[in-house]
Amino acid sequence: MLAFPDIHTHHAAPLSGFSIVSSSPEHFIPQEGRYYSVGLHPWALSAEYPSEADWEQLSHLVCLPQVLAVGEAGLDKLATAPLSLQETVFERQARLADETGKPLVIHLVKAVDELLRLRRSLSPRVPWVIHGFRGKAQLAQTLLRHGFYLSLGEHFHEATLMAIPLSRLFLETDESSLPIMDLYARAARILRMSPEDLSEAVYANVQSVFLP
Repeated sequence: MLAFPDIHTHHAAPLSGFSIVSSSPEHFIPQEGRYYSVGLHPWALSAEYPSEADWEQLSHLVCLPQVLAVGEAGLDKLATAPLSLQETVFERQARLADETGKPLVIHLVKAVDELLRLRRSLSPRVPWVIHGFRGKAQLAQTLLRHGFYLSLGEHFHEATLMAIPLSRLFLETDESSLPIMDLYARAARILRMSPEDLSEAVYANVQSVFLP
């Protein structure tokens, strides 16, 4: 088992641990021994992006063995791109995830109803993982009932962590400089378990979702 898995980061972590580096297609420069997710972030969308050439590039990259997931795809009501465009791009990435059999990593800001509507419409066959979840326990429970996995970063509510079954939990650093081991230590204290036991539980989820 690789200790303290980090399922969403924008930093090239040491190769001694398991991490998934998030990248856009145009910035994807793979390094041997690393794992990646590749997708079209809602902040980057415009009338010109993505083009069909961008879609072709993404479709090629997500088939690479080092790429374990599609994303981060997303819905963000604070982004400048129209929500209608975000939904169109999200849906196409979700279908690509289903076609490749790889999970979808999701960026979600103030668009829960829209996300649930898309999930009902698409009936995905692969896991959907909401990264950087900062919502309260009640929202977490709603998303869990709809089958989502939730990944927590540096800023999370203790009650939310306690509401998530270990079998649906991931941890991540995202853009934070906080070492992933420190995040595991904090979460483990709240859950009254050892960081090593928490790491083992999360790695079991990694194996079932990202390394099936």
